[in-house]
Amino acid sequence: MFETLKTATLDKIFVLMAEYANDAREGKIDLGVGVYKDPKGTTPIMSAVKKAEQKMLATASTKTYKGVVGNREFSSAVVDLALGTAVDKARVRCVNGAGGTGALSILMNVLARARPLGRIFISDPSWPNHWPMAELAGLTPHYHPYFDPKTRGVDFAGMMGVLDTLTSNDIVLLHGCCHNPTGASLTRAQWDAVTESLKRTGAFPLIDLAYLGFGDGLEEDAYGVRKVVANVPEAMVAFSASKNFGLYRERAGVAIAIAKDSAAADVVSSQMQNVIRATISQTPDHGAEIVRLILEDKDLRAEWEKELTEMRERMKRLRVKLADAIRQRSNSSDFDFIADHTGMFSLLGLPEAVVSKLKLEDGVYMINDSRINVAGIPEDRIGELADKMLAALR
Repeated sequence: MFETLKTATLDKIFVLMAEYANDAREGKIDLGVGVYKDPKGTTPIMSAVKKAEQKMLATASTKTYKGVVGNREFSSAVVDLALGTAVDKARVRCVNGAGGTGALSILMNVLARARPLGRIFISDPSWPNHWPMAELAGLTPHYHPYFDPKTRGVDFAGMMGVLDTLTSNDIVLLHGCCHNPTGASLTRAQWDAVTESLKRTGAFPLIDLAYLGFGDGLEEDAYGVRKVVANVPEAMVAFSASKNFGLYRERAGVAIAIAKDSAAADVVSSQMQNVIRATISQTPDHGAEIVRLILEDKDLRAEWEKELTEMRERMKRLRVKLADAIRQRSNSSDFDFIADHTGMFSLLGLPEAVVSKLKLEDGVYMINDSRINVAGIPEDRIGELADKMLAALR
């Protein structure tokens, strides 16, 4: 049976993780894998999450299925968090996904049923999993311009040059905030322009909201998704609780569909449930229930928001310190963009040979396209990291 198979291409992030784990050198630095790390280099369990889990343990009476749509209260709380009052809830339907990726997969599969082999436009670059996910679902992915390697900012003219040519049969996959991998995110004015384009062309927005609260704040980061869904008749949003609640392995996400009216929303809901039943049958609930408890409890929510703010501000501080350290050592503003980017990542624009040199000679690990996880920067070694980067560039 297996003789027809060839070795599949492994995700470069997981390959890098294995290389880092096998590196015995002391002082190695992991800027690769996209998980938040505290000053000790560990990915912590948030205090509000621990308290919610303790509450679950004390009150839980069953482990039976929640039903195909999953934890409805979790979904409702997430819709309030992400969308606020931007859209009439009668037009909204949700199902739980196995993380944000699971939610996105459900939505892509439904869209592929609506438009078999339909075109989906993805930013260049984007999270590497977006393209194969679209193909697996039965969509036809295309790139649109997004990142300007010279300015390390958004190539907005190039982006709009493509978006303005789309039709009502096309799908646009948008990063809700904190663009991965570049760190160059859309401004409010740019979100306004994207929204106007979608209204003119009728192109369908699919928004990947994986980092809400990691950029400038919960309300600030929700601007784009709320602007879009408030102004178009149909949209979809994939929400992930992996980063902002630190629930990576719990796989908590919500697939959100906004239809033109309640009747159409019911049809979409039936399709989402059908996809779940045909793939994983039932959705996981442990992480979903943790998020529900936090968002519905005033004290737990306040504690979670405080810790999320601390995480976000730490990443901002690390950005500024690294940019400053490089500027002081090089007398150049070439890397000032690091401080201007938002979220967990920045695309440094280093040649692949330099990335390889940093890994082999200095034990500094990053993705071969030079995307770094800002949260992985050791704050007490920023000067050392700047020195290594500049030396590798010489």
